[in-house]
Amino acid sequence: MTESNPAFCPYYHHAIELIGRRWTGAILRELLHGTARFSELRSAVPGLSDRLLSERLKELEAEKVVQRRVIPASPVRIEYVLTPKGRDLESVVNSLSEWAEAWVKPGLARAV
Repeated sequence: MTESNPAFCPYYHHAIELIGRRWTGAILRELLHGTARFSELRSAVPGLSDRLLSERLKELEAEKVVQRRVIPASPVRIEYVLTPKGRDLESVVNSLSEWAEAWVKPGLARAV
């Protein structure tokens, strides 16, 4: 029997895998500004395809980070908003943004 690695935390690993997926950070950052419709999110994140946006929103919804709201109007509108669990990521997103401003040089950033 092997001793488990005390440095490995499955909760941390799951969180990093969730928010570290391509485009997820940009989607979260945009939703921190408030409720958004699908088309608003797509426009706010250059290079993000409809397919990937839909996939990421479904993942975030399944994790209860994002809530999908159906507005019964004519035509029906769909809006996305962060849940309390999602809003709690604000300090993480802000800290990462500050780190990126300080340490990621524009010339070193990978092109989208």
